[in-house]
Amino acid sequence: MGPLHQGKRHTRRSPFAIFAGLSLFVMVALVFSIFSSKYQTRTSPYEKLQVSQDENRYLKNKRAPAGDQYLLGVGRADITGPAVEINFAGYADLDQSGTGIRQRLYARAFIVGDVENTSDRFVYLILDTQSGDTAVRNGILEGLAALGDDFTVYGKNNVAVTGTHSHSGPGAWFNYLLPQITSLGWSEQSYQAIVDGAVLSIQRAHESLTTGTLDVGTTTVDDANINRSLYAYMNNPEEERTKYSDSTDKTLTLMRFTRDSDGLAVGVLTWYAVHPTSMLGNNTHVSGDNKGVASYLFEKEMASSDLAASDFVAGFSQANVGDTSPNVLGAYCDDGSGEMCDYETSTCLDGTSQYCHGRGPLFYNLDLGVTSCYEIGKRQYSGAKSIFESLDSSGTPIVGSTVKSFHVFQDMQYFEFPLENGTMVQTCPAALGYSFAAGTSDWPGAFDFTQADSGDPDANPIWAVVSGLLKTPSDEQAACQEPKPILLDVGEMDEPYAWTPNIVDIQLLRVGQFVIIVSPSEATTMSGRRWREAVADAASDFLDEEPIVVLGGPANSYAHYVATTEEYAAQRYEGASTLFGQYELNGYINVSLSNLDYLRPDAAGSPDPGPTPPDNRGDMLSFITGVVQDNAPLGYDFGDCTGQPDPAYFVGDVINATFVGANPRNNLRLEGTFAVVEKLDEDTEEWTQVRDDYDWFLVYTWERTNWLLGYSEVTISWETEDYAEEGTYRIRYYGDSKALLTGSITAFEGASDEFTLS
Repeated sequence: MGPLHQGKRHTRRSPFAIFAGLSLFVMVALVFSIFSSKYQTRTSPYEKLQVSQDENRYLKNKRAPAGDQYLLGVGRADITGPAVEINFAGYADLDQSGTGIRQRLYARAFIVGDVENTSDRFVYLILDTQSGDTAVRNGILEGLAALGDDFTVYGKNNVAVTGTHSHSGPGAWFNYLLPQITSLGWSEQSYQAIVDGAVLSIQRAHESLTTGTLDVGTTTVDDANINRSLYAYMNNPEEERTKYSDSTDKTLTLMRFTRDSDGLAVGVLTWYAVHPTSMLGNNTHVSGDNKGVASYLFEKEMASSDLAASDFVAGFSQANVGDTSPNVLGAYCDDGSGEMCDYETSTCLDGTSQYCHGRGPLFYNLDLGVTSCYEIGKRQYSGAKSIFESLDSSGTPIVGSTVKSFHVFQDMQYFEFPLENGTMVQTCPAALGYSFAAGTSDWPGAFDFTQADSGDPDANPIWAVVSGLLKTPSDEQAACQEPKPILLDVGEMDEPYAWTPNIVDIQLLRVGQFVIIVSPSEATTMSGRRWREAVADAASDFLDEEPIVVLGGPANSYAHYVATTEEYAAQRYEGASTLFGQYELNGYINVSLSNLDYLRPDAAGSPDPGPTPPDNRGDMLSFITGVVQDNAPLGYDFGDCTGQPDPAYFVGDVINATFVGANPRNNLRLEGTFAVVEKLDEDTEEWTQVRDDYDWFLVYTWERTNWLLGYSEVTISWETEDYAEEGTYRIRYYGDSKALLTGSITAFEGASDEFTLS
């Protein structure tokens, strides 16, 4: 039996193939059924230390400032939505609904502003989510406006909402119908948790604004990504490929935020390309995946560092992630053969892709990707830390006082523009190809869909019938999308509301010689390289220093993928998921360069905003049932510990405690925790909290034991770390129950017996 058969679940569905199997028919049924105050600052569990502590750090850390002066601010806030009974966003697998929390999710906000022209500033927001989103972005902008006059400086042009692309967080918050299918629609609770936390993170960043400097460094992280679609990548011109040493970008770029007042670093912002698909599609615990691990490790390290402020924030942003994978050992057939998957189609001996799985660095642990995820996150953290520690001697200061940004909406439906050689081309309404349903080796598809299926599709003709029931592409659309065979003509489907975006956000940010491309799509490795190179070449005309260009995304609205024309022709998963046809990348570059003058030092005003995309929040459908009631079994109370830990453990053991529980959707406990480990002070005999939901190694699991009676139980597992201290401990659980008749929510807590760790 292969490694991915182990664990709690063992599905075989596509990571992104919404219509594979049952989800496709659910969608068809859904369509036919159709036809017949708020943003108050929360109390953080991570309160700032006293200013005197930062002053003491400064005494050990005096150094001359480098680069020019900017307004800088950082902030972090909890965005963990409903951790149970909501489908995860990313793999789009109906079976993957949450059962608990391994790691809380966060919004991390970074503000950079011009000291003289204080209205010139931008917010770079990193969410531990699958992507940015139109509905979420609209909610964030509305939330900022509601905070008052001090926040009117933040708006559409200068707020970038990016996602780390984690595949292990609750979904049901997207603006468009297609990604809502597997979550059974929209969850206001899931959406609002992201919006409120994002606004709070920006508010905290704004309130921390002070003058400071920026510097940048890079390092090579060789062992944290591979190209999962090498067949498509090799279709790019040889003369272009020989310019690069690898088929993925191995460079990690880090920007340090240092405040003038005491010379301490308040945050770092990094970019590195790797899919957060370390946690497998049968994992059901919320986490930020490998990017979340990297942020956690860096922030944990800086909490005791003399180089950093006490409220230090570490943002690990996504880059040109499209064809990257954290499963660095390669893709193998989990069918007993031990063979690698087919190079072109990612299939196995039976001709299907279901047994083709990528292997993380510690795949043999059979733990749903947990240890591989931690390792890939650690490798990013280690690379970032090495940059951070060498910046004073080898970093590049950001210079030039200018802070600029622009944002435009571009309708990609038959958008005509010239290529560099003068040839007129056009993009197309959004559509997804047959290979989209094949998924990837990070989590493959179902049935007979395969990658690299261009022209006349090889899949069963029944799929063409099913596709036609939804929407038959026009001749113009079919010709425009060639050589992609259209499975889902989603860009021309708007009932009951739009299925995918046709209008996308193109946004660029600039501070000094540093330029950030904010992409709505997952750019493949070569797409990102071409886009960055085009922007750098054009920006060099008005920058005194050599441009440093990075790409972040998927951001603002999720527009699937952007592949090169050559990769598009190969029609592997990434090409089939390039919505707007083979010239999508060229169109993105055209819009970027057409508006680049708005980043000039003397630029004034804003570009024509373009057509406004639909805001579907008022029309959302939801078939997600709410919590009806919670009850404790006869003879028990909520919070009673029914499964006690053993009296003694050794460091490295896993310690479990089980409690009479209630549904965590009753109270998300944002900025709080469900699970706690407490340590006894032998001198004072007082208990001190030493672990909570923030910690990777403390896992909260909820299970419904009787749906009719409303019984459930919670298991809290502490995977004791090698740095865990000896001593006496107990596990505490915080929950909230819902009464059947009144619907009232009542908080409770419970604690285990004490145990020793040695």
